[in-house]
Amino acid sequence: MSDVLLVDRSDGVATLTLNRPESMNSLSVALKEALGAAVEDVSRDDAVRAVVLTGAGRGFCVGQDLREHVALLEAGEPDPLDTVTVHYNPIVIGLASMPKPVIAAVNGMAAGAGAGLAFACDFRIASSTAGFLLAFANVGLTLDSGVSWTLPRLIGSARATALALLAEPVSAEAALEMGLVNASVEPDHLLPAAQELAARLAAGPTKAYAAIKESIAFAADSTLPQSLAKEAELQARCGDTADHRMATAAFVAKQKPAFLGR
Repeated sequence: MSDVLLVDRSDGVATLTLNRPESMNSLSVALKEALGAAVEDVSRDDAVRAVVLTGAGRGFCVGQDLREHVALLEAGEPDPLDTVTVHYNPIVIGLASMPKPVIAAVNGMAAGAGAGLAFACDFRIASSTAGFLLAFANVGLTLDSGVSWTLPRLIGSARATALALLAEPVSAEAALEMGLVNASVEPDHLLPAAQELAARLAAGPTKAYAAIKESIAFAADSTLPQSLAKEAELQARCGDTADHRMATAAFVAKQKPAFLGR
């Protein structure tokens, strides 16, 4: 991959590191294109059974590279915000619908679209020095990168509205208290904690995890009867997997299952 994004694969875990530390990993076109390609790639790779997303340096990701954006505005670009549909939307959908668990290791400030990337992941582990900021209103813009969908589902509509309208930073401690992150750890322990969780998930029933994610996303906007039908459909799919057959046999034999991810 491009050097603006580092990709490491090890023992079923793919770690994607945003690598523009000099700009707090702001999202240039090059980084967005590299991240979009990597998300698509690890999603298709059956050898990858869990994904970690993190940032290099002091920041997780402060969102759009505003220097690039200002240059587009000054050049009279007819649609300077087409990056929302071209880049952000596919990346967020790719993270949220990834058929395997995704963990955001939030090592520093996650602002704007950077926060949106973290919110689209299944787990968020934050450094105690990290923070979140929905800075869209500060530059006269509305929400993007899926924040209008993900954030209310994480912390409720009232809190999401307040964070978006007031555009005030949220500390890791406050984020943990409101349920925005799953855990807050000391900076030196962040990546090891995320990798440990990823390794645990990578050793699990990957197809079942994918179905669980799909069922929860489906039920968010569906009726109970529709959700029950979807559960039945996905349960039938999982019942046909090697992992289900093996785990059931292991349970009966009082043995620990060794999931293969298929």
